[in-house]
Amino acid sequence: MSRIEELYKSAQQLPQSPGVYKMFNSSGEIIYIGKAKRLKNRVSSYFKPGAVHQPKVEKMVSHVHHFDVIVVNSEFEALVLECSLIKQNMPKYNILLKDDKGFCYIRVSNEDYPRITAELQKYDDGARYFGPYMSSFGLKQMVETATVAFMLPTCKKSFPRDFGKTRPCLNAHIGRCMAVCTGRISREEYARSVERAIHLLTHGTDSILEVLRDEMLAASDALEFEKAAKLRDSISSIERMAAGQKVIKTGAGKDMDVFAFAANERSVCAAILKYRSGRLTDKDEKVIYDTTDIPHAREEFITHYYIEREDLPVRILVDAGFESMELVEKYLTEVRGRNVSLQVPQRGDGRALVEMAYKNASDRLRRDSSRKTRGEAALGELANLLGMEQPPERIEAYDISNYGEEKVAGMTVFVKGAPRRSDYRRYRIKTVQGVDDYASMAEVLTRRIARYDQGSPGFSQKPDLILLDGGRGHVNAIAQVIKGSSFEDVPLFGMVKDDKHRTRGIVGEGGEIQVSMHRSAFSLVTSIQDETHRFAIEYQRRSHSKGALRSSLLDIDGIGEARAKALLSHFKTIKAISAASEEQLREAPGMSASAARAVYRHYHP
Repeated sequence: MSRIEELYKSAQQLPQSPGVYKMFNSSGEIIYIGKAKRLKNRVSSYFKPGAVHQPKVEKMVSHVHHFDVIVVNSEFEALVLECSLIKQNMPKYNILLKDDKGFCYIRVSNEDYPRITAELQKYDDGARYFGPYMSSFGLKQMVETATVAFMLPTCKKSFPRDFGKTRPCLNAHIGRCMAVCTGRISREEYARSVERAIHLLTHGTDSILEVLRDEMLAASDALEFEKAAKLRDSISSIERMAAGQKVIKTGAGKDMDVFAFAANERSVCAAILKYRSGRLTDKDEKVIYDTTDIPHAREEFITHYYIEREDLPVRILVDAGFESMELVEKYLTEVRGRNVSLQVPQRGDGRALVEMAYKNASDRLRRDSSRKTRGEAALGELANLLGMEQPPERIEAYDISNYGEEKVAGMTVFVKGAPRRSDYRRYRIKTVQGVDDYASMAEVLTRRIARYDQGSPGFSQKPDLILLDGGRGHVNAIAQVIKGSSFEDVPLFGMVKDDKHRTRGIVGEGGEIQVSMHRSAFSLVTSIQDETHRFAIEYQRRSHSKGALRSSLLDIDGIGEARAKALLSHFKTIKAISAASEEQLREAPGMSASAARAVYRHYHP
């Protein structure tokens, strides 16, 4: 009996009850979580003999080793549990949470005079974060607007360390900065400006304008005219910004999201227009590959969209209804703590907004299809040049970087012609003495193959093509490594450069293949070689920097790794540390008088 037949037989034993099911791969990882009104029917449908699935579902089913279910009392309980489990486990095949690279955050640094910045990742660094938001471009504009409106500094000075060291910059003279560097702005006054900026970013213009107007009137009544004038200027700045945005009436000015879906022969795209206080403030798009089933994509996408988002509006417009729409509306109402309405507008402004969202979804698919066509052409051309039967879907490229005794390697991964940075890997060479690129490359590939054979997470997928940054010597050395291994059937080639360090061709066991006359393949190979070299060099420089830190600061009595990092963070460079006085060293975070004396004497014997 095959594995699929065994799974179908097991699914036939399930009850006809509502619940949640979890699909596991052979490593015991959850790869998909779903809900069902009737568990037996839903789970059986995946493994039923002769069943025809969408490519995305077919791919997921091919990796299922076993499943588990949780029976609940109602379909609504199943929805709540499904969303909770997805948030906890982030399964690979749940369409919305497959990739969070589009997320960005507002960061408020943890220091005496905090800075507000837009960041692409959330770190455990003690700072305050707000988000996630989907549009990094829009978020950067918002942060810039808030910074200007409340005259927050954008320079790289550290306060209070740099008080009075230089004259105020141009931004201070033209009224775009409160000139914290003069030392005349108290921490309390600065903190109020930061909190107002955060209020603007998180609650929108209408809310902060109401607060500022009340404060301005109170300051005027108290005859604090200078304070009132500053508040007036902030109000004017925010109003100018708001007036420049496209205004579309949304009823009573309530917050609202608008969803629409479009499909082509391979993908579905969801487009979401976000309106806050009656204005279009952001747009989000998500392409769901390997499916053309819009009704299923709509239900799953909208059900899961707000799992990782705090910005939940009171009104959601959808281009068409779906089966669990009432349950989702009830669930979102509970999450928000206030009524959330899901509507399918048939006419008027609401319908016009849905049609605008649909145009955005259709346009994204058109652009995405164009990019995929170019990528497929390059891969097809490369496959023909290399004598491969099929275009390589997954390409792994390797490069070695040496600096003295430091030897590192970088592995980049290109999937369907595009870099997949989440699969990049770094290697520190452990067994090779001296500079020997062939032996170093052999060590890296030996370790890579071993991790694949062990089924290690992140290494479980075998490449369709291996490219080395090097010539025939590299290829010959690695050919011996992969011979007789699980990678023996993977084509292996080297990427060679001319005397000006530009990509010249590809070399294999049969000799060098010129690619410069094949434009698409040449551009692809050049981008792979450049990206792999950049990645390896970046790692080598980082390793060398850490080595320099160890060899310099960590040689000083009383200076451990924590103090060394704190000193480098405070002074920025080793040169600045060596030039600092004993008193300045003592003022650095985490430094004692004896440690400061030891550092000073190390650089001033």
